[in-house]
This record gives sequence, C-alpha cells and structure tokens, in this order.
Amino acid sequence: MSIANYTKIYQENLLNDVVPFWMEHSKDEIFGGYFTCLDTKGKVYDTDKFIWLQCRQVWCFSMLYNRVEKKQEWLDLAIHGAEFLIKNGRDAEGNWYFSLNQKGVPLTQPFNIFSDCFASMAFGQLFQATNKKEYGDIAVATFHNILRRQKDPKGKYSKAFPVTRPLKSFALPMILCNLVLEIEHLLDPALVESTIVNGIKAVMTDFYQPESGLILENVSIDGSFSDSFEGRLLNPGHGLESMWFMMDLAKRADDKILLQKAVDTTINILEYSWDNKYGGIYYCLHIKGNRPQQVEWGQKLWWVH
Repeated sequence: MSIANYTKIYQENLLNDVVPFWMEHSKDEIFGGYFTCLDTKGKVYDTDKFIWLQCRQVWCFSMLYNRVEKKQEWLDLAIHGAEFLIKNGRDAEGNWYFSLNQKGVPLTQPFNIFSDCFASMAFGQLFQATNKKEYGDIAVATFHNILRRQKDPKGKYSKAFPVTRPLKSFALPMILCNLVLEIEHLLDPALVESTIVNGIKAVMTDFYQPESGLILENVSIDGSFSDSFEGRLLNPGHGLESMWFMMDLAKRADDKILLQKAVDTTINILEYSWDNKYGGIYYCLHIKGNRPQQVEWGQKLWWVH
C-alpha cells in the first residue's frame, strides 16, 4: 500500500471516527474537563481525571484547530478542558498533580513530571489558537519548572534510596526534545537552542549504546551502562518515539548526519523488538536477550505502534 493510501486511511479514521467519538462522549458537562475512561461504546466506567490525559486532549483539539480546520467546536472543547486544569490541576508551587477526582479534587500528588510536560504542550498549543496571554504564561512557567526539577524530577516522592545506585531516566530528556519545539514560539531562542543541544547529546550519546545501536531506558549519572534490572531495560516505544523527535530536530537544522543516525537507530530498534512469529512490537525488552523484570513485557501496546 502506498504512503498516499495510508495517509487517506488514517485521516479518514481520525476525523470521521476517532475525533467525533471523543467529541460526543468525553466532555464532562457538570464539573469540567474530560472523561477518559470510556468503553468502545462511549460509556464512562470511571470518572477520575488523569492530568496526562486531560492535557493531551487539550493539546489534541487545539492542534486540530490550528493545523487541520478552524472548527469552533474543536477550540471550544480544548478551552473547556484548559479551564478545568487552570482551576484544579496544580499545587501551590505550580507542580501539576497526577490525578484528580471528577470534581477536580487532587487524588495523587505531583510525583510525575510528565504531567507538567503535557500541560506545557497543551497550553502552548492553545495559546497558538487563542493568543490568550494566560495560556502562554502557563506554558512557559511550567516549562521553566520542568527545567528546575529535571535533575531530580520525583523529588520528595522518589522511592529510590538516593546514593546506592543513582540513575538517570531516558524519558525526560527525550520528551524535552519534543516539548521545546512545541512551545518554541514562546521561549527565548537561546533557551531553545541550549535545550535542543542538551537533548540531542542525552539521547544520542548518553542513552545510545553503540555496540547494539539501541536506546537504553536508564543509565548511570555519567552516562555509562548500569548492569542492573533498570540499566538493562529497553523500551522500544520510547526509542522509536525519540527517533521521531531526532528526525524533527535534524530536519530543523538540516543535519544529515543526525538524520541518518536516527533512521539507522529506528531500524535497529524495530529489528530487535519485532515479534517475528505474531507481528507487533514488544513493550519491554532486555538488552542482553533475557526476560525483563516487567511482567507485561510481551504486550503489544497501541501507542508504540
């Protein structure tokens, strides 16, 4: 099948099926925000509200408005979620909670910095749609808060003993490479460039393993290999996602060397993680070919594909 045919299939499915489903079933008309625990018929089976998903929906409908069509109903739904988040989503220090109940009362402390990452993206995209200063200010303030927390993202909520085996995780430098481009229009150019340089180094040097051509999920603080459960872990979905971001950055800088390395790494990850018997990409793998610690390692998750 040609790329044009794939494009048509995904575009029609997105705009004629997926988007209308969420338009119809996800909006909480009473308390604001969105229901995200829906069955295939659109029935709500849980009313808790997870900041990741609230923010992704604000971003999604803002993005559709900005890049696909100026549909007021898309923008209205994005604003509906954003106002709920402004009212309920942060603690007194500006950190974004992980989850709320239906009314917006916090359930889970702000232990997870990715709530902040998705919030910054959401409000940055919504600012582009509305030019409302408050939304832009939230995106920028949240971004600076992420940078402030990046060396110790969990802070007091970390369960790891601090000095025995300190590691750094791939997920945050990876997503910063995407986030900085999402809100580039709001940031100082020097900050954008330094974030990009640091992000590329982290992804393509610290977490890239030359021997295998794969991306590790955790490494020692100095970037060296950690021969531990965490250090041997591969997350193919994260690796593939990061190479998409590297390709975006390579295109932006017309960096053909980075682009080729990202392409080669993508192929390496796919070849290592593909299930040759049943098809699909494994969720987690072990760099030495053993079973990972995660019991769900063999699942085939939609977001990875």
